[in-house]
Amino acid sequence: MILLKNLDKVYFTEEVETTALSNINLEIKQGEFVAVMGPSGCGKSTLLNILGLLDNPTSGEYHFGQHEVSRYSERQRAQLRKGSIGFVFQSFNLIDELTVFENVELPLLYLKIPAAERKQRVEEVLDRMNIMHRRNHFPQQLSGGQQQRVAISRAIVANPRVILADEPTGNLDSANGEEVMKLLSQLNEEGTTIVMVTHSAHDAGYAGRIVNLFDGKIVSEKVKEPAVSGK
Repeated sequence: MILLKNLDKVYFTEEVETTALSNINLEIKQGEFVAVMGPSGCGKSTLLNILGLLDNPTSGEYHFGQHEVSRYSERQRAQLRKGSIGFVFQSFNLIDELTVFENVELPLLYLKIPAAERKQRVEEVLDRMNIMHRRNHFPQQLSGGQQQRVAISRAIVANPRVILADEPTGNLDSANGEEVMKLLSQLNEEGTTIVMVTHSAHDAGYAGRIVNLFDGKIVSEKVKEPAVSGK
């Protein structure tokens, strides 16, 4: 589903050249749950931005499904991103002026889904995430755990092919963090491909494979059981 070949990302300024990613070769198959780990500054966020079509690599290949997308324009990337990729961020990235329902509805508006279908799909996902009772609340009226449930609802409402999660429990206490990881694990068990950047070895334990980055390079990969129990 995702294939990176000899991928590099270099940032240039007038005075310095910084290599963020170097010779990345990585395949992520449909239905996998992959955790990307490594110290701060190792290239995790850069990798996630490229996977999410928010940035282009400097060189190398990026195959997303049937498309080689490494040289896509911003317009092409946005078009592919809309229906194919869902994002879950550490800081939730909800729009404070919109209600829970309206936040979750946004991806469907971008896809020009008819109003009746939008309403049905949003209500179904809010019910699934046990957040329907907050549909008319605003983000600032919710707990951190509830806000992340809304963010996950927004990420999955368009039935994306992959979810990219950037430190999804980073702003949550342990109990809410555990709930979020169980939700992601359940989505994966139902067939959603998930790529998660995390500093947490506990959270990475939910993944089927752990990829370790260091200084912009993949230094190791470890295949694990796809879920944890007794935690």
